[in-house]
Amino acid sequence: MQFESADFALCLTHDVDRPYKTYQSFFFALTERPLYHLGTLRPGIEPYWQFEDIMALEADLGVRSAFYILNEPSLFATQPPNEWVRIENLIEHAGRYDVTDGDLVRILRSLDDGGWEVGVHGSFHTDTNPDRLGVEKRVLESILGHEVYGGRQHHLKLGPETWRAQRELGFRYDASLGSRSSAGFLHGYDPLFPFDDDFALFPLTAMEVALPDPGTDFEAAQSACETLVDEAAANNAVMTVLWHPRYFNEKEFPGYKRLYRHLVQYALDCNGWVGPPLDCYEQFVLEDESVVGSG
Repeated sequence: MQFESADFALCLTHDVDRPYKTYQSFFFALTERPLYHLGTLRPGIEPYWQFEDIMALEADLGVRSAFYILNEPSLFATQPPNEWVRIENLIEHAGRYDVTDGDLVRILRSLDDGGWEVGVHGSFHTDTNPDRLGVEKRVLESILGHEVYGGRQHHLKLGPETWRAQRELGFRYDASLGSRSSAGFLHGYDPLFPFDDDFALFPLTAMEVALPDPGTDFEAAQSACETLVDEAAANNAVMTVLWHPRYFNEKEFPGYKRLYRHLVQYALDCNGWVGPPLDCYEQFVLEDESVVGSG
């Protein structure tokens, strides 16, 4: 990639799977700190609602990121009865949230107005259901009052026609290609173009859970992040990271918020451009004829 005054790009993303802690409180209470986890069920306590804290952290660093919003449909309204008892479906639909709820609408519009990107986190079955993906895109657009151009599929699920469906629905990029267990430039250093046109893929370089646990060994996690940034800088790469908002809750996920701040600051110190994928796409990707159409 060629950048105007930076050596590489770091794209920041957040998949909003569950902004509210619900059934997880009971599950975690069986394994550790039952008083804490059951206490999070009290009215007004929302340990996974981290929007304002993330916005404050990023604003302090002078950067912005992308939030991908999940709009999981009702299991009982959209799936046949034989699917209701499948454990993976029950887990996915337990704790689902309503994107049209007043608090969600307020924060999504606040993010949008403040320069953050708001995109689609395609729900569990949309990798093979373009009609549902289109519904989720249109609902989010109705909230924001303008088109939405990017997103990532839930659980990184991709079907054989997912990207084609996204392109036909008006997406400009997808950020689903990657791994939750391995960190690194597994798909090269540049965005990819599966149709040799302007529809781009931003491969995922690192999800927070693929890094060493900063709560047990912060130095190892910090070193892993710095190594990835150094590799990005050496190769004029586009690096994309995913931090789920709940990991900014230091009481349950110690070290991850601190690690995120260090990663962003280190990238800035290394002369990196830092921001959401759509901004990177518009500012650099479309301008670089050496990578557009190289997929």
